[in-house]
Amino acid sequence: MAGRWIEQWDPEDETFWREKGERIARRNLLFSVLSEHIGFSVWTLWSVMVLFMGPEYGVDPAGKFFLIATATLVGAVIRVPYTFAVARFGGRNWTIFSALMLLLPTGAAFLVMEPGTSYGTFLAVAALTGVGGGNFASSMTNINSFFPLRKKGWALGLNAGGGNIGVPVVQLVGLLVIGLAGAAQPRIVLGVYIPLIVVSALCAALFMDNLAPVKNDTGAAKEAVRDPHTWIMSLLYIGTFGSFIGYSFAFGLVLQTQFGRTPLQAASLTFVGPLLGSLIRPVGGSLADRFGGARITLYTFAAMAAATAVVVYASTAESLPVFLVGFIALFILSGLGNGSTYKMIPGIFQAKALAKGMTGEAAEAYGRRLSGASMGLIGAVGALGGLAINLAFRQSFLTAGTGTGAFVAFLACYAVCFTVTWAVYLRRPAPTAAPAASAEKKPQLSYAEV
Repeated sequence: MAGRWIEQWDPEDETFWREKGERIARRNLLFSVLSEHIGFSVWTLWSVMVLFMGPEYGVDPAGKFFLIATATLVGAVIRVPYTFAVARFGGRNWTIFSALMLLLPTGAAFLVMEPGTSYGTFLAVAALTGVGGGNFASSMTNINSFFPLRKKGWALGLNAGGGNIGVPVVQLVGLLVIGLAGAAQPRIVLGVYIPLIVVSALCAALFMDNLAPVKNDTGAAKEAVRDPHTWIMSLLYIGTFGSFIGYSFAFGLVLQTQFGRTPLQAASLTFVGPLLGSLIRPVGGSLADRFGGARITLYTFAAMAAATAVVVYASTAESLPVFLVGFIALFILSGLGNGSTYKMIPGIFQAKALAKGMTGEAAEAYGRRLSGASMGLIGAVGALGGLAINLAFRQSFLTAGTGTGAFVAFLACYAVCFTVTWAVYLRRPAPTAAPAASAEKKPQLSYAEV
């Protein structure tokens, strides 16, 4: 229990928030973004390392897709325990520890990244980078506790967007190394990140806080697991964040495998989509705050389906310019949807509280309790979408030599997500007969504004 602890925290109290809470929350948000940013860079490290793996490494494209799929899988699964670690150890304390954990995969990759290393060793080191994926869950759970409901869309979007930018940044570092030192110097990338990891841990120790009122709630976790909305939102998050992280891992490898780009050519294009998708994530959260997360999510899935149709056409026509336009549009739209779906989570559970007849602080407490418990699970399941995308690419290239089949499957997935969003959160219920005058009126459950 060592470290800086805040014993009382009530962000919904406007006086507390104005006089003290907002300043503290923003400071913690800033350094949470830094730590999560480095975590995302380490998690997606192998999207860059595979660009350095020429024929001398003896790994075919299917093997490379499996390497990045392994990193995605571990990063998804580890999000569940990372979610509960914040309440157990404190947000500041866990941020320090989770940042220092990133030294393990970067140090291991520094040691083994050379021709002649066995594929099994590469696979084990790629799996270690999954700890960077866990940082997202603990960071989002921590920041969710600092901000009031009316600010969550903006705060969570900024936190996640700043973290997501770690993906294009590591890819830009890879581009600079390949351009300046050649494709035989992957260790330079790792040498850049090792000191940055230490800096992020020091900043967390010096400037972040633990919230004593935040406790693990076993009952809330069990209730969240039983609630169908946890699983519905997990599906929608597969469509948005799963797409973002899956495409981030695979983009450069698809360009190399399907369009014959060199490592330098692929690296010069790979970072663009993740960068734009990361930058727009806070915009998705802000739009959701204003117009409702369900509406923004619905429109996003419709647009993602259209962009995927463009990519399918470009893949069959072998048109790289059209392919790039469609693929980058997918990144932008997935980033927008990331922000809107995460905004929906606290709104859904607060709407359920109101439907149960709760009001005021009771409704707010219920919403915080259930949304906090569900976020880690939703984030973990959503990240598994990235695993599915990379396995789909692997199978498509193995069987047909192109990614077209995988893109057709993704198009069907977005159609399903669009339908589910409309049916569950936006469809107007059928009118019912007016209740008898003596009947007790109950609040009507509506998710249209979440």
